[in-house]
Amino acid sequence: MNERVYNRGVDPLRSPERVARLEVKRVVDNCLVDKNIVSILDVGTGSGLFAEEFFNRGLVVAAIDPNPEMITATQNILPDIDIRKASAEDIPFENNSFDLVFMGLVFHEVDDYSKVINEAYRISQKEVSILEWEYLEQDFGPPLKHRLKSSFIEELAEKAGFKKVEIIKLTNLILYKLFK
Repeated sequence: MNERVYNRGVDPLRSPERVARLEVKRVVDNCLVDKNIVSILDVGTGSGLFAEEFFNRGLVVAAIDPNPEMITATQNILPDIDIRKASAEDIPFENNSFDLVFMGLVFHEVDDYSKVINEAYRISQKEVSILEWEYLEQDFGPPLKHRLKSSFIEELAEKAGFKKVEIIKLTNLILYKLFK
């Protein structure tokens, strides 16, 4: 099993401390600067924390996750969204299916970064937002060896065909907005 993949169950993902650290509302606000975004795919949805916030904002939300436990947890919270068991490397949706593809703290866990960013490009009509840990040692989150440098993500985005990358530094995280 990939040692970078989170596997400690659903409950810790929704702890009040973690939710506050992730700045969920601020992240979603930054993802929705373009008022024309109406549909979103939450890749690696986990417990559906971000999917729930997008849904509560009136968006059409779909989600994928490779872990059946996470799918069940998200279905319990959001029973009316399209959620499928799938990996970020093989997204089961047609080209340009969503205005926005969102990856919340999942990109560092994937096996093939290039394949994932190309899949996200294929699925998105407008943009991809990647929320990741800052590349520095912190008392929370994954160890430094599992974190990604901004330059690495920017290089992948350029190779995938994105025309612009915006980097938004949050309190504990970084939001990368990749524009087609």
